[in-house]
Amino acid sequence: MTPFAIAGIQMHVAALHDNVEAMRHRLDILMARFPWVQMVVFSELAPYGPLPRFAQPLLNDALHQFCEDARRHKVWLIPGSMFERSPDGRVYNTASVIAPDGSVVAHYRKMFPFRPYEDGIAAGTEFCVFDVPGAGRFGLSICYDIWFPETTRQLTAQGVEVLLHPVLTGTSDRDAELAIARATAAQFQCYVFDVNGLGAGGVGRSCVVSPSAHVLHQSAGQEDMFPIEVDFELVRRQRETGMMGLGQVLKSFRDRDAEFPVYDRASGADAYLHTLGPLKMPEQGARAGMAAPDPRSAIESAAQDARIRDARFEAGYAPPEKTASG
Repeated sequence: MTPFAIAGIQMHVAALHDNVEAMRHRLDILMARFPWVQMVVFSELAPYGPLPRFAQPLLNDALHQFCEDARRHKVWLIPGSMFERSPDGRVYNTASVIAPDGSVVAHYRKMFPFRPYEDGIAAGTEFCVFDVPGAGRFGLSICYDIWFPETTRQLTAQGVEVLLHPVLTGTSDRDAELAIARATAAQFQCYVFDVNGLGAGGVGRSCVVSPSAHVLHQSAGQEDMFPIEVDFELVRRQRETGMMGLGQVLKSFRDRDAEFPVYDRASGADAYLHTLGPLKMPEQGARAGMAAPDPRSAIESAAQDARIRDARFEAGYAPPEKTASG
């Protein structure tokens, strides 16, 4: 067994003032109660809340304070994420990884801002993978990223064994997101640490899922600190022998015969997606898509026409020649 102790902190997040001292206070409490914890993860946008007007430079006072806290407690620390204002004026949703010596070892910019609701937030293009010596390999994904399995596919193809997933979900799709967290753990045979906030930071219901899709912890709608010990040997054995000795999904994908032209933007395989209209905010009473033809109907109609032509040909039926007027 290769155990490693990770704690999520689900806490109230304010929108109109920063939450930095509140986060540091909860970190102190967590480490006093559970001194064996080796990594701590907060929710998305926890330090400064969900409003882009509070965007900070990448290296800021709060990050320096969190670095000191990581050094003092000798833990790996992911203090959620912050809106980052880059030198060129663009705003990203950025998470940082701090090592137990207080150094920042990685930054990750969210790849899929929640558009159109997060319109104006720039998308990152670089993946975040880091190793904890003597333990295993970790990857970062922020909130809406997990809805796109390509992100986790890329991370696990690089050997990620634990997916750290800070979220800010305060909407009615939280049930769907929890289902995706479980499916992600099963599809990619990894642990998923899904840490949500409260108040302006979300509706809570953080969860931790094992590589067998078992929910190891499920928070409710109140503040929560949940230390969980993960076992990297479980991940490695399951990837080798399959979930419960069954599906070996990563190796099956590696050894696949099929290629997927939809990922080639010039292939035309995604033509249907271009019929869906612009990515924009819905309007009151909007009927967009209500009268759109069902692509299945066109396919079924074409197949029926082909069957009729084949039957007529087999029966020796030849269509009459067209006249000049016909």
